[in-house]
Amino acid sequence: MSDEPKANVPKTEPEKAALPPAPPETAPASDPQVEARPSAWRPPDKKRTTVIVIVAVAVFAILAILYSWQLPPFAGGAERTDNAYVRGRVTIISPQVSGYVTSVPVQDFAEVKAGQILATIDDRIYRARVAQAEANVAAQQAALANSAQAQRSREVATDSQNAGIANAQAQLVRAEADMRRARALVADGSISTREFDQTRAALLAAQAGVQQARASRAIGTQDVRTVVVGRAGLEAAVESAKAQLRLAQIDLDNTIIRAPADGQLSEIGVRVGAYVTAGTQLLSVVPHHVWVIANFKEAQTGDMAIGQRARFTVDALGDAELTGRIENLSPAAGSEFAVLKADNATGNFVKVAQRIAVRIKIDDKQPMAARLRPGMSVEVHVDTNSGSRR
Repeated sequence: MSDEPKANVPKTEPEKAALPPAPPETAPASDPQVEARPSAWRPPDKKRTTVIVIVAVAVFAILAILYSWQLPPFAGGAERTDNAYVRGRVTIISPQVSGYVTSVPVQDFAEVKAGQILATIDDRIYRARVAQAEANVAAQQAALANSAQAQRSREVATDSQNAGIANAQAQLVRAEADMRRARALVADGSISTREFDQTRAALLAAQAGVQQARASRAIGTQDVRTVVVGRAGLEAAVESAKAQLRLAQIDLDNTIIRAPADGQLSEIGVRVGAYVTAGTQLLSVVPHHVWVIANFKEAQTGDMAIGQRARFTVDALGDAELTGRIENLSPAAGSEFAVLKADNATGNFVKVAQRIAVRIKIDDKQPMAARLRPGMSVEVHVDTNSGSRR
């Protein structure tokens, strides 16, 4: 072997092969929070049925909104309002006279017929007033009869006065004849001047007698006229007494309170023994005839007319639907009938939609209509395409 150093000779492939093989490189353990690669989230694919259901719900919601707000394509065919109520002829029963209630022969909510007794009031005072009025009528009729008798008496006195006038005229004729003879006799001295004066005085007395008889007859005539004129006053007094009798009889009749029409009673607010006065509210009678009053906004009534069909639901009947027709429209807005009207002549004016009342007649032969009561709340829909427009 030589001591010379060996040059660097590259290792041959066999030497590399002689080296032990390096272990394969393995991926280092990774931290998912640090070395995870970002990736986009994608929702799971929806089924076709789910897409159809979502689209259908969306379309239904849009249509519901359009219908509730009456927007196209639902605009112009119908008008709706929930400001509507059932109405009826509710009659408040009150007495016309005062007194203690003696009987109440009816019960709460009972069915009654026209003329049926609802209550009675103590009538003893009113019976006494009727008797007093009857006595007054009799007295006035007697005074009228006396007037007729007085007229006949005055007429007979007038006939007597006519006879007195005839007697006085006869005396005057005789006195005038005596006066003519006395003038002839006094001229030739057959009678004295004293006898002539006596004859002349008798003539004057006869003339005065005629005037007195005629004056007495005139007085008798005026007496007859006085009786006739006074009779008119007595006849008026008789009629007044009869009117007072009728008033007393009316008060007596009003002590019995009767039902004015067929219907159903409300709760009775009076009891036996209570003192009531004229106008005290005792109870109410509700006839079975009812209708609907719907208060529409003024803009909604533009196409409404009498005869158009209407339908309405009643809250108290489980939203039962009934039908009817427009019977009439109010002649003015509700604000015109208010006791205190709004004064819009101010600087801060806000336009407020007015309400027009529409009366709806309920169609016959609807079983649920028998359960309607005045005051019930309803929702009304009017078909403005039906019937003739104004």
